[in-house]
Amino acid sequence: MTTCSNRRSLAALSLVLLFAPAASGDDRPNVVLIFCDDLGYADVGFNGGKDVKTPNLDALAAGGTICSSGYVAHPFCGPSRMALMAGRYPHLFGGPYNLPNAGAGIDQYNALGLPVGEATLAATLQKAGYRTGAVGKWHMGVSAPYHPNARGFDEFYGFLGGGHMYFPERYRPIYERQKANGTEVFNEYIVPLERNGEEVVETEYLTDALSREAVQFVEESADGDAPFFLYLSYNAPHTPLEAKEEDLALFEQIRNEKRRTYAAMVYAVDRGVGELVDALKARDELEDTLIVFLSDNGGKLGAGADNTPLKQGKGSVYEGGVRVPMFWSQPGTVPAGRVYEHPVSAIDFYPTFAGLAQTEAPEDQALEGVDVWDALLAGRPARDGDPIYAVRYYRGFGNVGIRRGPWKIVKVGSQSGWQLFDVTRDVGETKDVSADHPEVVKSLVAEAETWSRSHVKPLWFHTEKAGQDWEETDMPNYNRTFSTGLPR
Repeated sequence: MTTCSNRRSLAALSLVLLFAPAASGDDRPNVVLIFCDDLGYADVGFNGGKDVKTPNLDALAAGGTICSSGYVAHPFCGPSRMALMAGRYPHLFGGPYNLPNAGAGIDQYNALGLPVGEATLAATLQKAGYRTGAVGKWHMGVSAPYHPNARGFDEFYGFLGGGHMYFPERYRPIYERQKANGTEVFNEYIVPLERNGEEVVETEYLTDALSREAVQFVEESADGDAPFFLYLSYNAPHTPLEAKEEDLALFEQIRNEKRRTYAAMVYAVDRGVGELVDALKARDELEDTLIVFLSDNGGKLGAGADNTPLKQGKGSVYEGGVRVPMFWSQPGTVPAGRVYEHPVSAIDFYPTFAGLAQTEAPEDQALEGVDVWDALLAGRPARDGDPIYAVRYYRGFGNVGIRRGPWKIVKVGSQSGWQLFDVTRDVGETKDVSADHPEVVKSLVAEAETWSRSHVKPLWFHTEKAGQDWEETDMPNYNRTFSTGLPR
């Protein structure tokens, strides 16, 4: 029987001979990236959640390192995902808005997606010899140039839009009825799932189906000679709030119906993660696999989520919109039982995973993140002095949040000045200390303005009205946004 280490060594030798400069030894880990959708900061046990049961996630987190200051690049789904996959803020390539729903009536819908000039993380790992798979929500484009199979993934199972109904017995009849009536453009929440571009007839609850496919990908990959990268992109607990009756029964003590359904949806994710871990253990791959877990943005407060102790939620540039539950786990490699309090951003995944794969992004891919691996293992700051930005264009204004070290500055809507918080002491952003530290405010605002002026005009808007608002309000209005009211 071939051992895991022998398998990896043989694979690495063939890669060196055929695809130089691939890795020269095969101590490269598998990478499993688990992405939830609209998961609240406090909606997992390892972050202090009380009423949502997440035993499998909690076990992984306890056996690894929890990132209490884990961030994403945008407070909405699509831009956040594109940033992770491109290793760059979405504002730099024209993607600061969600892609429109196919049923939104935007003519150019099929011609939109993560620009093909952005070499994805998956493509870089694929070129380095990894077997790559995406399971679940895509939300980065639907036509051939933007399809997962064209962006670095050997295998794809899931749906291409920004959301989906969960029960096939509910969404399939709607789709079939509309199709029979001659409908040609469907709301993406009801379209059939697909495997590598081919429509499939799914019969399971969506979260369970995605977990099943993730397990299958791991089992197939473990039989091969190459390390693998799995991007497991759950739709849950994004709306619509739909849960299985047996899962709902576990949360009868939660009186609020939305919260109860939400908790049951998160529990289904946790169950699937447990199945995935069992598959890794059964194939002797767990110690060779880095598992990273996070949400794509903060939880949606009106849909059952809890972001305690953070301020606000999905869509906000306060911490509740962009600071998310996150952990890194690899037994025997990532320190167990540790909380890493220093900031980590999802745009750091690209250079970090590429480093673990002993490869690099293409030279023209100007990554904005940093390789956090050594710092994470050592427990020291990885981004000391390197800011983390959050910018959301909204109703004629640029809502902006910037964190650097302990400091976080925020400007929202038409407010005239900037707020400053020490988020290491005031994680809930309750006490504005800008008057005490004007030089910190001026420095961070100036840095953010320089960065923002490198942005390009959005290539799409999630609705036609959003595009009209952009033109009518003369966005992006940098002069107004970055005024501090302080002497220069």
